[in-house]
Amino acid sequence: MFSYRHAFHAGNHADVLKHAILVHILDYYNRKDTPYWVIDTHAGAGIYDLTSEWASKNGEFVDGLDRLLAAESLPPLVERYLLDVQHFNPDGVANFYPGSPWLALRALRDADRLHLFEMHPTEIDVLRDNLAEQGERAIEQTTLHQADGFRGLKGLLPPLPRRGIVVMDPSYEDKADYRSVLQSIKDGLSRFATGCYAIWYPLVQRREAHEMVRSLENMDVKWINAALTVRKPVEGGLGLHGSGMFIINPPWTLHKALDEAMPWLAKTLAQDDRASFTLTLSPSAEAPAVAKRVKKDRHIKRVGKPAAKN
Repeated sequence: MFSYRHAFHAGNHADVLKHAILVHILDYYNRKDTPYWVIDTHAGAGIYDLTSEWASKNGEFVDGLDRLLAAESLPPLVERYLLDVQHFNPDGVANFYPGSPWLALRALRDADRLHLFEMHPTEIDVLRDNLAEQGERAIEQTTLHQADGFRGLKGLLPPLPRRGIVVMDPSYEDKADYRSVLQSIKDGLSRFATGCYAIWYPLVQRREAHEMVRSLENMDVKWINAALTVRKPVEGGLGLHGSGMFIINPPWTLHKALDEAMPWLAKTLAQDDRASFTLTLSPSAEAPAVAKRVKKDRHIKRVGKPAAKN
């Protein structure tokens, strides 16, 4: 149950997609003075040392973060995300990678609050120590919960300021996680229908993964689904060949930002000629005139492959 440690995967292509989108959502929530909460159901250690034995064992950041740092002419979504990564590396060398909790801490104003769930008995100790190094303000704004985030989420909804972002990114090593995501989202929406729910999911050859996404798409809510494939599936179906972010009640600014960023990410992070992306909207998430024009379609989808490299 506790075999998964995110340090092995910190800064990989999945983190790039997940965290670039999260930073955009956080920026959008900061446009209003009204306070908000961020609730992370699977917090991990918060920040990761990319020079550590765990992170360097597989070196997945080489095909993720490092490719972005070496690239030019970045789309605004990616450029903005890298500013936050650079904030945690003031010496200019990207040795530390901020996870979702640290990106949230970076964004929070004085009245905003962060709730972090983590069940791993060792990981939460690392998270607690990392948080202590951030100073008194971070400690005062953050509540740690050594508990199951799926179960604990509903006890925090609706948040007291009636504004909130839920980040849900389990490891999915246990196939029961797919069912737990769906149930948690249904419970969450029944308590807090206007909240923004950012759900990360893996692209793997597993029936449960496809069924979960289809079930999310069938919910009667506004959503955006952005999926990035970086390589063809390996023989036997093992391994991660891409990932996706499913955002319920997304900022209205997110689709345009992703429409610009997804082709670039597919090209920049491609590991073979099977790299591609999809960007799908619920009809209610589109602008009214467009939604009316395509109202007979269940979903609006853009599918693409990266342009050929020179």
